[in-house]
Amino acid sequence: MGIVNLTDDSFFSGSRYGSLSSQEAVAAVEKMFQDGASIVDIGACSTRPGAEPVSPQEEWERLRDVIKALAGKNLCISVDTTSAEIVRRVYDTLGPFLVNDISSGEDDPDMLPLVGSLGLEYVAMHKRGNPRTMQQLTDYPQGVTQAVKSYFEAFSHKAEAYGIREWILDPGFGFAKTLEQNWELLGNLHLLTELGRPILDGLSRKSMIYKLTGTTPEESLPATQIANYIALLQGATLLRVHDIPETVRTVQIFSEATRIQR
Repeated sequence: MGIVNLTDDSFFSGSRYGSLSSQEAVAAVEKMFQDGASIVDIGACSTRPGAEPVSPQEEWERLRDVIKALAGKNLCISVDTTSAEIVRRVYDTLGPFLVNDISSGEDDPDMLPLVGSLGLEYVAMHKRGNPRTMQQLTDYPQGVTQAVKSYFEAFSHKAEAYGIREWILDPGFGFAKTLEQNWELLGNLHLLTELGRPILDGLSRKSMIYKLTGTTPEESLPATQIANYIALLQGATLLRVHDIPETVRTVQIFSEATRIQR
């Protein structure tokens, strides 16, 4: 899953497409598919720690021309949003797509009913609070892995109640978790496979990597690839990344190593 952020305040400078024209942004999306992406995730509202929220109207204004230009291209598009209004507008323009909601429906009570009624595939992510408060909400008495697992056990009942049949689990690396908790969760990711859902790994260039290595997001590609390889070993089925060609090679190496070991 490639990342295209139609913003100018994402934590990694290489993923900021907000200053580009809609034609240039669409070209970036198409290039990711050419490089080997299976899905491209488009977002118009930064969710990094400390990010300021934007209104659905502003979010749609950033998305609208790109979504219109992608309509009819038969590409697998994901939209990163917590707003049911955005989901409705994208669906009306593009048709079926993957909804990537970092709030698992908690930020907008209309989200889960709408996703279920439209029959859309859905990514549910674990977090606490919002981008301004989440880094203070890192207390997990039962341990972070068990807390995340319990969260998705409860979410599975919500999904069933709203008729959401196809959903993907995102453990929420970097959201309401300390550096140590992020790495603990990555090391225990296999325990989440017991829930029987595809697992999305969103580790790319995050602070759990560059703070550990004493670098910056721009310098953290090699360490990101190692973390992604660990995630694959632990059972991740989808990698959300900024760097498609390099990740394709990582997946190829993993697949070949797995084949040889068998």
